[in-house]
Amino acid sequence: MSLSKILPAPLVGVLTVTLMSLCITFWFIVMFPFILLRLVPVYRVQRVASNCCVQIATWWVGSNKRLYKLLHGQQGQVEIHGQFKPNSSYLVISNHSAWADIVVLFDVLHGHSPFGRFFLKKELIWVPIVGLVCWAMDFPFMKRHSRSAIARNPALATQDLETTRKACEVYKESPVTVINFLEGTRFTPAKKSKTKSPYTHLLGPKYGGLSASLNAMGEQFEGMVNVTIAYGPSTGNTTWSWLCGKQPNMQVHVEILPIPKDMIAGDFRGDLEFKNRFKTWIGDIWTANDQRLAQLKQKAKG
Repeated sequence: MSLSKILPAPLVGVLTVTLMSLCITFWFIVMFPFILLRLVPVYRVQRVASNCCVQIATWWVGSNKRLYKLLHGQQGQVEIHGQFKPNSSYLVISNHSAWADIVVLFDVLHGHSPFGRFFLKKELIWVPIVGLVCWAMDFPFMKRHSRSAIARNPALATQDLETTRKACEVYKESPVTVINFLEGTRFTPAKKSKTKSPYTHLLGPKYGGLSASLNAMGEQFEGMVNVTIAYGPSTGNTTWSWLCGKQPNMQVHVEILPIPKDMIAGDFRGDLEFKNRFKTWIGDIWTANDQRLAQLKQKAKG
């Protein structure tokens, strides 16, 4: 029996946060010597150090998985359509509605695909422990530019794409899971209204970064893992609800899709015909995800 069945929900939430914090601190201490080794200005040494950090991070995710089972029991239903292949790289796309999405994705993909890397905002590198660990494991940090800044200096528009390409060059050396929240930010009704999204439950997808990832290492990806996460109703914050073990009907749908060869090497910025085909391909997937999310939300209501 899980603790969420016998303890008050707020106490389960506090315990989850506390034990997750202790867990990440423990594994950070184990990882720290390899983080220092990552500073050595010798490429092969840096690669070995980074790989060791990734292995330790994989153990950390496994520890969290056992922690969630102890505290929450079976929280949510996961459906996986398709077969993951060992020692293969994957490109993951997912909707994004809560901070809990990150730990849910790590939990669901653990044991199926290599440790995942996110594209992070550059400011997150200064977050204690997390920023340093992500840097050591070659997470790409992206500097976002405002529309006014890009208008003054159009060259800034390509900066993130170059960062993506450089990060993916490193990933060619060993299997990796590249995770992309296609919406670029968490979904809220206000953001949907502001951006005039044509979807009911999703923001419009950001195509450029995804195309850059495929352009840099598309041949290496075994497939694209399409993830849809739907939470049940909560009286407050969704992530806090998940931490408290109050998402028994959460739904996670995972499907492995092929990546068309003609979507890999095109010039998204310079080739209008390719850009339109790419947007149609992803747009069809996103439309299906929007419809699926409506169905999953109904199931998540219990």
